[in-house]
Amino acid sequence: MLWNRPEDLEELLCELVGWESRTFSQGERDFPVKLQEKLKLLPYFRENRGNIRLWDADKGRRSLTALYRHPDPDVTETVVLLSHFDTVQTEEYGRLEPFAFDPPSLTHKLEEENESLPHAAREDLLSGQYYFGRGTMDMKMGLALHMHLVEKAIEEAWRLNLLLVTVPDEEVDSAGMRTAVPGLVEWKEAHNLSYSLFLNSEPSFTQHPGDETHYIYTGSMGKIMPAALFVGKESHVGEPLSGITATYISSYVTQEMEWNPAFREQDMGEETPLPVSLQSRDLKLEYSTQTPYRAASLYNVFTLKQDAAQVMDTFEGVVQSAVQRCNEDYEAVCRREEVDGVGRVRVLRCGELQAYVQEKADPDVLEEAERRVLENEDWDDREKSIRLAGEWMLLCPELAPAAILFFAPPYYPSVQSADDERIQEAVEAVKNVGVDRSFDVRPIHYFNGICDLSYVNYDKPERELEAYRDNTPLWNRGYDIPFEAMRGLKAPVLNVGPFGKDPHQRTERLHKQNAFVHTPQMLHQLLNVWQKQPQR
Repeated sequence: MLWNRPEDLEELLCELVGWESRTFSQGERDFPVKLQEKLKLLPYFRENRGNIRLWDADKGRRSLTALYRHPDPDVTETVVLLSHFDTVQTEEYGRLEPFAFDPPSLTHKLEEENESLPHAAREDLLSGQYYFGRGTMDMKMGLALHMHLVEKAIEEAWRLNLLLVTVPDEEVDSAGMRTAVPGLVEWKEAHNLSYSLFLNSEPSFTQHPGDETHYIYTGSMGKIMPAALFVGKESHVGEPLSGITATYISSYVTQEMEWNPAFREQDMGEETPLPVSLQSRDLKLEYSTQTPYRAASLYNVFTLKQDAAQVMDTFEGVVQSAVQRCNEDYEAVCRREEVDGVGRVRVLRCGELQAYVQEKADPDVLEEAERRVLENEDWDDREKSIRLAGEWMLLCPELAPAAILFFAPPYYPSVQSADDERIQEAVEAVKNVGVDRSFDVRPIHYFNGICDLSYVNYDKPERELEAYRDNTPLWNRGYDIPFEAMRGLKAPVLNVGPFGKDPHQRTERLHKQNAFVHTPQMLHQLLNVWQKQPQR
């Protein structure tokens, strides 16, 4: 077997990490082609070429699926192995950046200058138990483990189908998984598969500094990004009271949004982090003495049970409260300075603005304004969302001053399977491996790292689709979520991956014995449970 022994897995990991695949890079586009050739080293895939396939994602990127199908056609039960192969960028490595994708070399280089590392990372480095490098933890090891499982299933003729699915762009917009969902539905029907588990192997995230517990997850936290475009009234700085700055308005909303407990959720003893702003700025492209009359803020909100409609309702309430305070303070300034002012700031949802502008504006003018935004390749999905709302407001200046509420991509719905009996039995089997090997394994209900499990086992109400669609400027203009196809992927979810530390940091590292010995054993036990029990 190619990837069965710990030393084989170590060699495979280093090879996969060495295939640089930063999000949006040429390496990300090349990766699935290289992986396809690697999987064809297994005779099974040379003999069953139709069981391995590349799927178009976007921007020249592709996902890969590889299906081990039991010879008995009556065996339809299928475990889907989910992973992503893109990584975040590497600038933080500085002069060691050329070694970021070479774990042995980077680890050796860091040993030579270990005094530059934080204390905890230095201790782990000097212990010799960790591999450092971009993608070692998040999440090339998870993919290596899935390749190992597929090979083992083939060799031992497991009475269970395994579908390996690995995608690009999990780290930015999850375009890989969002475009893969319809393909998963297609393969389910074409190959007569019955999906019974979606198994991800994202790494175990520490819960606090110094934490050595190996966590497994029966679900994943949701993430949504309510946002606001603030439009004031421009003026010359020499006549400040002839206008109102957008930054003045936005400051009130950001104060209300930061750490607001109205968005906090609790479920099964776990709770979401409080909301914070991810971006807050005016939209001037250059310096001038014109006051900033447009600004935008993006806010991060985690969810457990709430859907998009509920989040937007709460967000609107918070913004209304903040804008009321803003209006009162602004009117007090106007009274003090004995000026009329420019009027009260209003609050509108994006859907309301869209309906208004479509009714008012010339269709050709509106189409041209939108085209200028959508064809700008220098702007990402967040920027395009802001600029689209901005173009609509430029066509409706009578609505200013205003705060326009919308959703900015990406959106990850929450997902949870803790109540599923098979999941509970599998969790116990995985925990027993920790007991036998003397390390602590603990289940958590919600993975707090955000992952592609959010796009399966979808069960939110129809109002969520309506609320998200109506208030997302970029919906069907470059960003969408296959909600209906996601409903066709009904099966419990579980995340069991390797232990490591500091994802997305210069000190990202993977525990070698855990990755090459313990986690494979946990995954074997988990899938043994799945093979021995009939699907409920």
